[in-house]
Amino acid sequence: MAKIINLEVFKRFFKSGQVGGFILLTCVVISLIIANTASKDSFANFLEIKLGFGPINYSILAWINDGLMAIFFLLVGLEIKRELIEGELSSVKSAALPVIAALGGMLVPAVIYFLFNKGATSASGWGIPMATDIAFALAIIALLGKSVPTSLKIFLAALAIVDDLGAILVIAIFYTNQIHFEYLAMAGGILILLGLMNYFGVKNLVFYLIPGIFLWYFIHHSGIHATIAGVLLAFTIPTNETDVLSPLEKLEHFLTVPVNYLIMPIFALANTNITFQKEMISGLISPLGLGIIVGLFVGKTIGVTFFSWVAVKLKWADLPTGAGWKHVLGLGMLAGIGFTMSIFIALLSFSDALHISEAKFAILTASILSGLVGFIFLKSLKSKD
Repeated sequence: MAKIINLEVFKRFFKSGQVGGFILLTCVVISLIIANTASKDSFANFLEIKLGFGPINYSILAWINDGLMAIFFLLVGLEIKRELIEGELSSVKSAALPVIAALGGMLVPAVIYFLFNKGATSASGWGIPMATDIAFALAIIALLGKSVPTSLKIFLAALAIVDDLGAILVIAIFYTNQIHFEYLAMAGGILILLGLMNYFGVKNLVFYLIPGIFLWYFIHHSGIHATIAGVLLAFTIPTNETDVLSPLEKLEHFLTVPVNYLIMPIFALANTNITFQKEMISGLISPLGLGIIVGLFVGKTIGVTFFSWVAVKLKWADLPTGAGWKHVLGLGMLAGIGFTMSIFIALLSFSDALHISEAKFAILTASILSGLVGFIFLKSLKSKD
């Protein structure tokens, strides 16, 4: 019974991610249009409007990147925990392939970027090509229908979730500037409280979400990026391995639609505002641009495929049911769609406006390339189902 429910949970998540991907794409197009018309200055001024009071008076853009994205990371954290407890990551055998593939898909692109940018001012962006955009990747693979086995779609979802966890750790460890330990200690106190409530069986989500708001505030002021609070909160939400709907699953179901249909599109609308200039074309062959494009398109493909091959050859894991190595190769290409998360890491990597614009354009180029080539390649294959 639990397995049936797990499949239903995946189907709902997949369907929402599919439609959300199309909404996300629409907002990307709208954002690009605004950035290249007379409306760009008005839109930029709108994003700088301050909202809030006292110590939480931030611009609309800051609320989107630090506030709404914390909710996105809360959902990611819930998905990761559920997969660890009862899903594709719940046993060593089932978790081995997506975990190892994701590891390759993070390490190889980071190394490629580093080799292109070693010693340059853009070297700090090595985390940009490590990310996979789960919404876009699932939207593309959904278009393939029966051209690929269902197991490959589940594999991509699990890989992207592990990839998100890796990106979260990278942000927390490497993209944190100055730590304010007094705020970090208060955040730690809130986290201990949440953990104790989980331990003693508190099921009411209100008792987790209200302290979660304070956790976000203290994490934000500690110097660690506020979005990490979403993941930490998620890992304290109770769940189970039975067919009884847990608080974690209830919250995940509640958040899936607003995150995919509203939060991610708003983030894309606010942050894909690339004003095209002819100098950007040359930026694609700069160390920064090449590091991102080669890292995402080539690095992800090589990393996911080679690390998967090693895992299978060493008998640490099995290929997804009905899938062959060409399917894994095509999936590696789709993993190169780094869009939303890559842009997010780019914003943390650089303070220079030129670097940010070049990075966004390179990410957009690499993601389109990965999506198109991956789709065409997988469409040409026949499922073994």
